[in-house]
Amino acid sequence: MKMQARPLRNRRLLVAALLVTATAPSLAAASDNWPSFRGNAADGNGTGSPPATWNVETGENVLFRVAVPGLGHSSPVIWGDRLFLTSSVPEGEEASLKVGLYGDIAPVVGEPPQRYVVLAYDKRSGELLWQQTAFEGTPAVKRHTKASHTNSTPATDGEVMVVFFGSEGLHAYDLEGNPLWNRQFGVLDSGFFMVKTAQWGFASSPVVHDGRVIIQVDVQGDSFLAALDAATGEDVWRTGRDEIPTWSTPAVFARSDGRRQIVVNGYQHIGGYDFDTGKELWRLEGGGDIPVPTPIRAGDDGPILITSAHGPMRPVYAVDPDAAGGIDPEHEAMLWFHERLGNYMQTPIVVGDLAYFGFDNGVVTVFDWKSGERVAQQRLGRGASGFTASPVAAGGRIYFNGEDGDVHVIESGDELKEVAVNELGETLMATPAISDGVIYFRARRHLVAIGSGS
Repeated sequence: MKMQARPLRNRRLLVAALLVTATAPSLAAASDNWPSFRGNAADGNGTGSPPATWNVETGENVLFRVAVPGLGHSSPVIWGDRLFLTSSVPEGEEASLKVGLYGDIAPVVGEPPQRYVVLAYDKRSGELLWQQTAFEGTPAVKRHTKASHTNSTPATDGEVMVVFFGSEGLHAYDLEGNPLWNRQFGVLDSGFFMVKTAQWGFASSPVVHDGRVIIQVDVQGDSFLAALDAATGEDVWRTGRDEIPTWSTPAVFARSDGRRQIVVNGYQHIGGYDFDTGKELWRLEGGGDIPVPTPIRAGDDGPILITSAHGPMRPVYAVDPDAAGGIDPEHEAMLWFHERLGNYMQTPIVVGDLAYFGFDNGVVTVFDWKSGERVAQQRLGRGASGFTASPVAAGGRIYFNGEDGDVHVIESGDELKEVAVNELGETLMATPAISDGVIYFRARRHLVAIGSGS
């Protein structure tokens, strides 16, 4: 197995990395809002200190547990005291769902019409505040047996809240549930590029940043990245991408020096784009051929970490945020990389000096993000359950989420010390949200809030 790791190449990057490490806790504690997939800049770090243990049956540290209609793998997002979800509610019987470690590429067939709903809850009590139906009818694209019709997580900036339902449109609401605008982009099929009949639905989530909605649309056909005006839904710019279907969400990285770029995962085109113009800044080809994880950054000016795993490669890339033009693993902008230690489904997480990468069979690998050194590796669980939801962290703990509903609580550090395993009692596919010391799980049938209650 080939592995390659390079230290940070110059004094400027080393100093920046040390400064970022020193200020990471204050950055993570900046806001109780969790505005999009994996929170702020997709970093997965929340505020406060959620409990290490709970018990759903006895109610220990369970603030509320409320039923959610339908099936959806979208994550909760939070702004102020409101929490938002999406779900697809089928006519008639409950939707089927097959989880676990398997490789069947066939989609679900013969499903009834669906109702795509947007739900708003009080994050303190779990009370349903409002519900809107964005679409009702037969979906244009079938879903994978392990997926839902509402995989994409909403996004908000406190004024507008957007939800992306793929072929069924991009819809915007205010936080009171009033429709603002919607956009239709035709049939968006993000199925398996090698078998066009293997339809899998759509999963990339939108991001709202500085008055713009950013969407990554990598599909069978004409893929593109676009910025829309958040107030009107009109195009600000659209940049075509030479890319096969992906399931990754874009990330917006705004640095202390004012530079803003959108970074996207991909197979033929990993890259960075200028936030204002959509102009390509840098690009990298190769990796896993079904990219899912979202790019993350190590602090404000540290490296951009990108991973994927399907087919012959499982890379982890650490890219200089000042990269320009075409790069590859030998380029000076590649600060370090590993060829066979990457993730398939989960977006990794950075806590302090360390980056945690969880594979879908429960194996977690820990890297020093400045040097690329692998410092620990351990399997969570017995290897029989899949891990699809991404980890989140707060209060010095990291929460890794098994599909069987077991949540493994790890003390941050290079020892991967497991302090607890808690059962939710139902399937867990969606990445949790953390706000003000409470962790919110969107499980198969319920929204569950875990906190100390103090």
